[in-house]
Amino acid sequence: MKYRPELDIEERDDVYPPSEDSILLIESLNISVGERILEIGCGSGIVSIHCALNGGEVTAVDINQSAVEVTRKNAETNDVRMTVKRSDLFENVEGRFDTIVFNLPYLPVDDEGMLERSWSGGPDGIGPLPELLREAPFYLTEKGRIVIVTSSLMDHERLSSLLSVYNVRKDGELPLFFERLDVLEITR
Repeated sequence: MKYRPELDIEERDDVYPPSEDSILLIESLNISVGERILEIGCGSGIVSIHCALNGGEVTAVDINQSAVEVTRKNAETNDVRMTVKRSDLFENVEGRFDTIVFNLPYLPVDDEGMLERSWSGGPDGIGPLPELLREAPFYLTEKGRIVIVTSSLMDHERLSSLLSVYNVRKDGELPLFFERLDVLEITR
């Protein structure tokens, strides 16, 4: 997909804003018309809105109620139809999806607070990835995929171990001055 900077996206102090990793994720995704997409951790809704504008049937969830509210507002402002709910990972999710997208909290820090949960992946930077991988099969179609953002700052030995039983393809990368971000597509 092509990133559309002309979209009208409201930002809030307590919601993860559109950032380099969001744009990388958008530009690394290939969406088909009618594809059922679940975005976990939707933040401002920028990724979900792009997916919907490219023909996806989108459900966007976030644990942060403020993110849910701003995503709904941003979808409405940009005349985009999608389902938006508050959910801690799959807690309030129903149905099966062709693609599950998650811009993981991947930094190896233990910051606390609702906004900080959007980047704080714990001491190893892995964050909720093990739970995501464990629960995703119950929400993916037979040929479904998971698309995540990872960082070179994560514990790559643990990441490799978690992903060793899956087919993994790198769909995008962004070298920054202190880390490299990768978009990974994970399938069974």
